[in-house]
Amino acid sequence: MIVANALEHIRGMVRVGVNTHHLDEVAERFILAAGAKPAFKGYRGYPKTLCTSVNDEVIHGIPSKNVVLKQGDIVSIDVGALIDGFYGDAAITLPVGTITPAAERLIKATEEALFQGIAQAMPGNHLYDISHAVQTYVEAKGYSVVRDFVGHGIGRNLHEDPQIPNFGDPGKGPKLKPGMVLAIEPMVNAGGGATIIREDNWTAVTADGSLSAHFEHTIAIMPDGPWILTKK
Repeated sequence: MIVANALEHIRGMVRVGVNTHHLDEVAERFILAAGAKPAFKGYRGYPKTLCTSVNDEVIHGIPSKNVVLKQGDIVSIDVGALIDGFYGDAAITLPVGTITPAAERLIKATEEALFQGIAQAMPGNHLYDISHAVQTYVEAKGYSVVRDFVGHGIGRNLHEDPQIPNFGDPGKGPKLKPGMVLAIEPMVNAGGGATIIREDNWTAVTADGSLSAHFEHTIAIMPDGPWILTKK
């Protein structure tokens, strides 16, 4: 719930003229005030609390005073928190002011793809049933799933097995069981699926410069289906 509340708090601050460093500072204060620790800060040397990825940035954009949100931008906000020995991780993509209809459609399709994947997180299904649901939904809309980065198991570590690609054949992969906790995260490009890592060694961008969107929830597989842990 801390992660969900942090994202909701940041959602209300995304507007024209705000720099992403400010969003990061607000998120860190919010997480610490809730009695948790930022999950990303210091993880493998990552310097910030949030990942803020703007327009053609897919994931791992580093917040900066120099990145000022402009009218028509889209920004993906990824946040994680650690409390009582367990991690949560979630992401949303938000409009900055008025955005193009094409950008709106990309955001909507990516969020819907996340829920298509979550719906397959049922006991007895296989891991790649999630992957296949995301891929088929995204590609039917004319978009591409990112193949260079994947979702993941999560729990006492931020990233655990299994890896959860956003593509694959149904009926493949480990069988899903109650008690498994997964971070499902479609990353969807308006153009091709290829990515490039910038010189900062963190920020992944679309190879063709097209827009990208990212949504993520941490879910637990219960006997009767998925329980979304990062939803208010």
